[in-house]
Amino acid sequence: MNRVATTGGPTPLARLGALARAELSLLGRNKSVLTTAVLVPCTLPLATRPAVERMAHKGDGLTPGTMVIIAAIGFSLLFAVYAALVSTYVARREELVLKRLRTGELTDREILVGSALPAVCIGVVQCVLLAVGCMAFLDAGAPRAPHLVLLGLLSGLVLCVALAAVTATFSRTVESAQITALPLLFVSMFGSGITIPTDLLPHRVASLCELLPLSPAMRLIRGGWTGGLSAHEALTAGAVAVAWTVLAVFAVRRWFRWEPRR
Repeated sequence: MNRVATTGGPTPLARLGALARAELSLLGRNKSVLTTAVLVPCTLPLATRPAVERMAHKGDGLTPGTMVIIAAIGFSLLFAVYAALVSTYVARREELVLKRLRTGELTDREILVGSALPAVCIGVVQCVLLAVGCMAFLDAGAPRAPHLVLLGLLSGLVLCVALAAVTATFSRTVESAQITALPLLFVSMFGSGITIPTDLLPHRVASLCELLPLSPAMRLIRGGWTGGLSAHEALTAGAVAVAWTVLAVFAVRRWFRWEPRR
């Protein structure tokens, strides 16, 4: 990814906007990806509510409403951003769209970011709407440290985009992309505190789960909502998130494929 951009022409922001609009129109035509990105994050948290009510930890500041919010945000990151982008990157690569885009003024970074913007926007809107809905109807309460929630959401979005590009590298077709995305989906759902609070896990297991890619983001979001995260714990979670992001970006720069895998 060392290609030099052509000088002159539209600004980088204008190029990103044009690519994002084109990608949004393509995303709207893909009913399966759009359904997964929009409906799954909205329905899964409600489906898990009975189990959530049995697991809620009042002492930790976790109520059923708070746990549903955390699950909703986690599912939005996984399905609206990560899973949707894996399919998007693979589809655009196999259709030679990425290869054609590289012949124009767009840089490699702009191509990946511009292609990701629609999914990221859908994920952000979902997180906001679901959080507001849970606060209004599930008596979840407002976050006690909103800056930590924002930091966790931002780190989760950036990492999901980078991990989607990495996963797309190992996916030969759009159909296989749904399979290659499953390991991270399942590991994150059950090990990163999205459906099961890490406090309920054995200490050694919880310590290992805290090192999973999405665990730092979910820990910051949860701590921001409950106010139960110390400055040291927040810095630790942030450091782990940065480490995963740097590793994922390096993997994208080193191995991302721009041409179809034959």
